[in-house]
Amino acid sequence: MSTTHSGPGAAGGDDTSGPVHGGPDDDYSPERLATMDRTELDRLGARYDGVEVLHVDPAPEPGSPLEKRATRQVTMWFALAAVAALAFLVIYAGSGWFLPDWEWQVGGSDWSALFTPLLGVTMGISLTAIGIGLVLYVKKLLPHETAVQDKHDGSHFDRVTTGATLLGGLDKSGLPRRKLLLTTIGLMGAGAGAMILAPLGGLIRNPNTGNPLGTTPWADGVRLLRDDGTPVRPSDQQPGSLETVFPAVPGGNFHADASASVMLIRLRPDQIEELEAPEGRADYGYGDYVAYSKICTHAGCPVSLYEQETGRILCPCHQSQFLVTEGARPVFGPATRALPQLPIAVDDEGYFVARADFPEPVGPSFWNLGRL
Repeated sequence: MSTTHSGPGAAGGDDTSGPVHGGPDDDYSPERLATMDRTELDRLGARYDGVEVLHVDPAPEPGSPLEKRATRQVTMWFALAAVAALAFLVIYAGSGWFLPDWEWQVGGSDWSALFTPLLGVTMGISLTAIGIGLVLYVKKLLPHETAVQDKHDGSHFDRVTTGATLLGGLDKSGLPRRKLLLTTIGLMGAGAGAMILAPLGGLIRNPNTGNPLGTTPWADGVRLLRDDGTPVRPSDQQPGSLETVFPAVPGGNFHADASASVMLIRLRPDQIEELEAPEGRADYGYGDYVAYSKICTHAGCPVSLYEQETGRILCPCHQSQFLVTEGARPVFGPATRALPQLPIAVDDEGYFVARADFPEPVGPSFWNLGRL
């Protein structure tokens, strides 16, 4: 809004007949404008913000059945969002973030596979309910105006009146008098915020303590089990054969950790004569058996092919080859590090067991390991 002044004072003492344009920014300091309330700002001009209202659909009358029904609907959806967010946090607690790990056993069945889907479902319900609640709130509880607005000139007066308009919009929204809805929105916001931030808790509470990249479940006395859970005796394999084995866990099952998968290879008599164990690993095998990690040291792919005639272990992903008679050192392909070897022995019952964990990290080469 610009006001029109005329007279000598408006032109620095010159008597002019033409109008001189001024405005609130000319008549009042920014500090004075900042202290004015909405009524005082309105008094400075009917079109102080350049808005012309063309049409208004008023909000429901406060206390009317229509207004109460709409408020209940919005409150219900926001409450559902808060409950779903709380359910997400309770389920996520089962990951051990701030509570001990849950045993996801229901009726004797393992429900661990539902952990991630349940997180997705509860988060989806919460976010969907928030969206529906916001749509209903805007459509049913707010007045709808059709208005046009002139482009602002960026004056301080415009900035002050914009702030006043926002405060006036909060009052028109009816939130200050809808205490239950306001409380529900607060609970919903807190729950949704915690739901979104909860997964970041892993950055604060890192369960991978110690040296997780350099250790596996293998340890002294841990049995070597097939994928059906049966242990292995030295007499079970034919010379030149390979068996994939895993570390046993209490209860007779095996640990399904991919990093712990091992190739148990029985060498042929001619390969035993060619065997050249790396320094310090002459006793890592047992008889004509050797055990190497099944994880390729190039990109972490599973090494699953064995040519008994050439004594080469092959990775089908990028064609790396490792010579079993020379400590599984790479002889072809992009891999630059030998497959880690697992030291093995036989227990009192005649089954293969590990004597220790791998002496080095399994999988893709670490930056500080270099070429071994």
